[in-house]
Amino acid sequence: MWNPLLDPSIPIGDAVDAIETVIVPRARDLGGFEVRRALPSAQRQMVGPFIFFDQMGPAEFLTGTGIDVRPHPHIGLGTVTYLMRGRLHHRDSLGTDAWIEPGAVNWMLAGQGITHSERTDGAARKAPLSMFGLQTWLALPKDREEDAAGFVHLGRDRLPELEGEGKEVRLILGSAWGETVPLKMPSEVFYADARLAPGAAIPLPDDHEDRGVYILEGAVTCAGQTFEAGRMLVFRPGDRVSVRATDAGARIMVLGGATMEGPRFIWWNFVASSRERIDAAREAWRAGDWMHGRFSLPPGDDAEFIPAPDR
Repeated sequence: MWNPLLDPSIPIGDAVDAIETVIVPRARDLGGFEVRRALPSAQRQMVGPFIFFDQMGPAEFLTGTGIDVRPHPHIGLGTVTYLMRGRLHHRDSLGTDAWIEPGAVNWMLAGQGITHSERTDGAARKAPLSMFGLQTWLALPKDREEDAAGFVHLGRDRLPELEGEGKEVRLILGSAWGETVPLKMPSEVFYADARLAPGAAIPLPDDHEDRGVYILEGAVTCAGQTFEAGRMLVFRPGDRVSVRATDAGARIMVLGGATMEGPRFIWWNFVASSRERIDAAREAWRAGDWMHGRFSLPPGDDAEFIPAPDR
């Protein structure tokens, strides 16, 4: 298995600090709506299968305004949009018409190709709206890149929750701490939302190769250092690691899993193990043959789409 950290010239375990990388997300203002991207970064393309990690907001929308992400395509990945506040209307080319709501999981498997849109429309625009969430992409193993597209919704009542010693943890994907989400994943993974009371500590799962923590709110200490919100910490394989909330408490996302067989190519919304797969998907989208081609537009949201970039 490919892992850029497993270099025999680099000591691991007690010989080095537990933290391998600290990622400071890049921030972009999308017209009053800030997005912070932690993955991919110059330091790390992936943490386990996670290849894209965006924090959306927090943001406040006035009545009549909101988010309009027009229909666009994906290949070679799975997506999860996880909300803390707000609602998003998801439509896709499979005919799915669903709302993404706080604490729930909408798993969209792109595989060989899917098109979707995300909007705050209808009744969501009839009052002010607060939006805060995370969008993540997971790269698919090489033998799953051409899988048929799929979509699964799990309400928050179906997600395992653990509580005790000042910790409230909701497992979102995969397996960790003896619990498993009832959703079959294409590779080994874990993803969790953890609230830590002041001074509370949480151990990272030690049965996954790659592990990271993203600090959403508050601050945590680890390896004798303090890290504020808006940082992603990536840890060395094999180390037993815990993070502890400071006196202000913290909310963190814990993520990771098995590394991929090699790096991935990324172009626009496409992820693939080869440039040829990217090129074929790009040409199929540019062809715009929604009736007979590789991609189609979501029923009920097929009046517009995002054109492919020139570069």
